[in-house]
Amino acid sequence: MSTCFCLDYLLQLDTGSSDLWVKGPSSPLPNAQSTSISWNLTYGIGWASGNVSYAPVEFAGISIPTQAYLDVSAALNPALQYGAQGIIGLGFTSLSTVDALVNHTGSDKGRSLLYSLFNDNKDEPNFISFALQRTSDPNDVTEGTFSIGEVVQEHSDILNSTAIPTFPEAYPTRWNVLLEALIVGENTVAVSSVVDGAPSGKAVVLLDSGTSYTYAPPEICTAIYGSIPNATYDSSAGQWKVPCDQEVNIALQFGGKAYAIHPLDVSPQSLTNSGECIGTFVPQSVAVGAGEFDWLIGDNVLRSIYSVYDFGDFQSDGSMGNPYVKLLSLVDPNKASAEFHQLRGGAAATNITYNASNTTSETSSSSGSSSGSVKVSDDIANTITKLNSYLPAMLAVMALNAFVILLLVVAAFVYMCRRRSAGKARARKNPGRMTPMPMNPTSTSSFTDMMHGDSAPEPVYQPVSMALTEDTFVPPSPAFQKDGFGGKLRPVSVA
Repeated sequence: MSTCFCLDYLLQLDTGSSDLWVKGPSSPLPNAQSTSISWNLTYGIGWASGNVSYAPVEFAGISIPTQAYLDVSAALNPALQYGAQGIIGLGFTSLSTVDALVNHTGSDKGRSLLYSLFNDNKDEPNFISFALQRTSDPNDVTEGTFSIGEVVQEHSDILNSTAIPTFPEAYPTRWNVLLEALIVGENTVAVSSVVDGAPSGKAVVLLDSGTSYTYAPPEICTAIYGSIPNATYDSSAGQWKVPCDQEVNIALQFGGKAYAIHPLDVSPQSLTNSGECIGTFVPQSVAVGAGEFDWLIGDNVLRSIYSVYDFGDFQSDGSMGNPYVKLLSLVDPNKASAEFHQLRGGAAATNITYNASNTTSETSSSSGSSSGSVKVSDDIANTITKLNSYLPAMLAVMALNAFVILLLVVAAFVYMCRRRSAGKARARKNPGRMTPMPMNPTSTSSFTDMMHGDSAPEPVYQPVSMALTEDTFVPPSPAFQKDGFGGKLRPVSVA
């Protein structure tokens, strides 16, 4: 009887990519089955090169008998400087380069790690959840968490929140969702999209846990920072510089609900100059999405939101249903203002309210926000009043179409019988895999300094992966910048 020899590797969690790669002390990794297939994974910042290999994998206590991954022999990637030994792409298989490579050999073991995990363990709920730590506030002692198939008990209300479909709803390549509006103070800023098929008045945004900043169109960033007294755009740095005592209050609207963003994450202090604060919404047309999204939303936004990424329920034929996202606000705007001014000085604002615009039919209040800070707009209220006045006529029309409606109801009932309801909590077969995520970097070298051998203090914010669309097998040259990086680390065992 052979004994399993397992090694743990600390990897970064990245919802913006779909490949698993590991750079161990040596290559190939012990007990792995190496192949002659080699590839260079290229990211928006950095790259990783090696051979495709196969190995049994255990992740968050769940085992996968055989998983293809890239056994990296050489890499230049910020995740390594952060203390990680690679990246776990938590996206969809359709974006996986490793899967495309092994498909040519007839193997189906290159599917994304989470797909393999859920497919091999069909009793497990098919979702992951994130809560991210805020290191810019020394008074915040809440640890970030990552979990599979369960949610943090104190945020269990997220299971009752409205499911937000991916874009597209079926067979997406990324965790893209539709953003309905940006709210800056009391003003609503309209958004738009250049993505084919996107609805009018919405923007397609990628939720990327592997990127620390948010990259948005220049006009959006100007709407956020442009009216702040003494705020300036630094063209050499490509970012806004904001007076540190100026509180910036914004919210993003998804699914008819406004989610406040903590002001400490909108204009954090620079670690190299404590008297200078920088804008974490970076004006940049996102070229890495190849027209697949308009914004790349990173950790500066995701820290304010508890998020669930559901890969879809298993259908009767064994396939997975359409994926979706659920969000829960973690920020009370008034409390956040007090926390901001406690660190930056000045008086806190009060009675901060973000009104959701009428871009969707959703009219419910913020999902789980303890502050009750989101109110239905006056426009929506007026629309409801008008609908009430037209109700008799509407009922008459419905009566004429009763037979058609009955057929639709029957079809919907059959469909819902095949899927669980969006808010139903699924019990884990083996509970207890809730894991805190370490957030402190283990190196003080920035990415550019790493390349040139220099030493410099490391900024907290900046992108890590900005994962490219790699299924076309045309990896562009790495885009090197002077960057720091944030990240979420999680151990993976390779037998």
